[in-house]
Amino acid sequence: MLNTRLRILAATATLVLTLMGLQASSPKFFQAATQTDFLKGDVENLSIDSHGQLTLGPVTELVYETSAPFLWSMVSAPDGTLFIGTGNEGKVFRVDPQGKGSLFFDSTELEAHALALAPNGGLYVGTSPDGRIYKVDRNGTATTFFNADDKYIWALTVDGNGNVFAGTGDRGVIHKITPDGKGTTFYKTNATHATALAFDKGGNLLVGTGSPGKVLRIDQAGKAFVLLDSPFQEIRALRFDDKGTLYVAAISGRSGGATVSTENLDRPSPDPSRAPVPSVSAEITSMSIVDVGGGSTSSASPREDRRAPKGAVYRILPDGVWDQLWESRDDSPYDLTFDQSGALIVGTGSKGKLYRLEGTPLRPTLLARAAAQQVTAFHKDANGRLYYATANPGKLFRLSSERAPRGTYESESRDAQMVSTWGAISWRGTVPGGSRIELFTRAGNTETPDDTWSVWSSAYASADGSAITSPKARYLQWRAVLTGKGDGPVLTSVTAAYLQRNLRPQVRSVTVHPPGIVFQKPFSTGDPELAGFDDQSTPERKLAAAAGQQPGASSPLGRRTYQKGLQTLVWKADDENDDDLVYDVLFRREGETAWKTLRKAATDAILVWDTTTIPNGTYFVKIVASDAPSNPTGTALTGELDSSAFEVDNTAPAIGVSSVRVERGRTIITFDVKDDHSPVQRVEFSQDGQRWRGVFPVDGIADSREEHYELAIDGELGDRGLTLRASDSMNNVATAHVDAPSRRR
Repeated sequence: MLNTRLRILAATATLVLTLMGLQASSPKFFQAATQTDFLKGDVENLSIDSHGQLTLGPVTELVYETSAPFLWSMVSAPDGTLFIGTGNEGKVFRVDPQGKGSLFFDSTELEAHALALAPNGGLYVGTSPDGRIYKVDRNGTATTFFNADDKYIWALTVDGNGNVFAGTGDRGVIHKITPDGKGTTFYKTNATHATALAFDKGGNLLVGTGSPGKVLRIDQAGKAFVLLDSPFQEIRALRFDDKGTLYVAAISGRSGGATVSTENLDRPSPDPSRAPVPSVSAEITSMSIVDVGGGSTSSASPREDRRAPKGAVYRILPDGVWDQLWESRDDSPYDLTFDQSGALIVGTGSKGKLYRLEGTPLRPTLLARAAAQQVTAFHKDANGRLYYATANPGKLFRLSSERAPRGTYESESRDAQMVSTWGAISWRGTVPGGSRIELFTRAGNTETPDDTWSVWSSAYASADGSAITSPKARYLQWRAVLTGKGDGPVLTSVTAAYLQRNLRPQVRSVTVHPPGIVFQKPFSTGDPELAGFDDQSTPERKLAAAAGQQPGASSPLGRRTYQKGLQTLVWKADDENDDDLVYDVLFRREGETAWKTLRKAATDAILVWDTTTIPNGTYFVKIVASDAPSNPTGTALTGELDSSAFEVDNTAPAIGVSSVRVERGRTIITFDVKDDHSPVQRVEFSQDGQRWRGVFPVDGIADSREEHYELAIDGELGDRGLTLRASDSMNNVATAHVDAPSRRR
């Protein structure tokens, strides 16, 4: 334990020392530590288990390479000879047990989607798009065995009496053809295509359909029963294990072998000659396994993935009870088989992955990665060796039970968002004696690695961390090479540090709220209610009440309220390096050129300024954002932004009464209101100290700093006189008392 801690400390020290000599900004890290992380990269002779561990995988050997882009079907003769149906050439190749291949049959059609063994070493070949079945003898001589009125022959199977059953499209008809080539309609499905066929131990025909994806059980009398009604577009494969349990591969659609989202596909493509367009996802984020009890395990990232699944694997027990074993949003299952231990193997596209489902509950292990986009068909020989056919390109591979002595993994290109300096790369795992793990890196400025990228670096052999020697760039890719014997080494995580070029912070906006508008902190109770003040108010209380009722009063800043003399400033700033920011707030008065400091190193993007401490005038505020908290001294950068002009006025207007006279039963009061900085906004009068009524200037509009008024009151002023109240545009208030004329003498 102590040695482990010392290694961790040494790795940390190495990383810190590496980054301290680099440019400013906080270090960031690329990490791969889960199955989801590692599945984003490419493997060769490596396996990735459900815990995200990279181990040496089975040896993969290229057996035969055809000229065809797609291998669709594969069947084995009793002597171990393999027959492979292809597209887009409609050819069938024969590969002997020694791996020697040759052309066996060349049809005039484009696709050989279905194969089945015929008597005396012959072969039935179902082709498209003319819907013909050929019988080819052991020497490759072909005759037309059955000419259907259908476009596609998707699947063939033969019963114990030698009758051939053909699943067709695009009417979903199943034909029964006797050994002499006479065909009848055995069953019409309610689907567009009959895509997969198999017989159970009881002699019932199992049918997988497309558009929609269902599994039917049809007895010898032609009575059908739905075993599975899946949400997918097509049933791709039906496979029985030794116990008679049926496993079903379902995908979201067919398009010449490429999986297409069900959002864009209503039926399998009517043109099988169309070249596949594999659906490639930017990131792999979801693969789940559901056990019999309904519990699930997932290797999904924490972020919820809302994409529709591309495919699933179901299990149907002999009594008809079914459950979903596997589902993926990134991989479409094309065929199924079993290894020597009975574990289920799933061949997928569009990245050519082979998964093994094992454990309790079942968990996926990436068994191998094909050098092709789709794994389309499986065959297991008498020695337990697994053969698989591929599409894009069309090749035949063999997978052994022995582990490869060497395997490589290449990560996807990791994006640092900008040209960055690389720090240290480290890894964790176990390395038994005689084994080795080596890491390599390369860098470039294009998202997809090409010949403009740097060459691969020398090997980094230290698990505790080595300085990355690849040149500064935006993208980084790493390669892991595992070598050893037997179980060999295990790689569990890789971490690479990088330092983005320090970018200047940006102040995006400065908001100057109306004078007196402030925001209560969360959970503040505010001012208490005043007893006996229900029918009375003051201008400040009116403003406070209005502020609390305005939209946005419960903004993230807090409850909006009013307090005279305070000025609220709010700003928004960001930093592309995600650095922590502090703010200097400066101000100047109009006509001045020098900025004065109002606040230094503020951490919040809000400031309330008590403007009663400065003279009236027009002011500007400058916000200066600095990334100093996240950068060494002398390397910090700043960004700044000036506010718009705003007024500061804390002086009340002056009310000057020039005359009070009585004319024709009315009292006429003449007065002037002046303000040294702000326009006069409102003038009111009250005779009882409670009700206030507005007074308008002689020119009808209050819009200047000096206004003239004449107020006419019916009757004479009483002994209490009258009170005038004037407010300027900055909410400063002044009052004046006017006595009756008799008392003014």
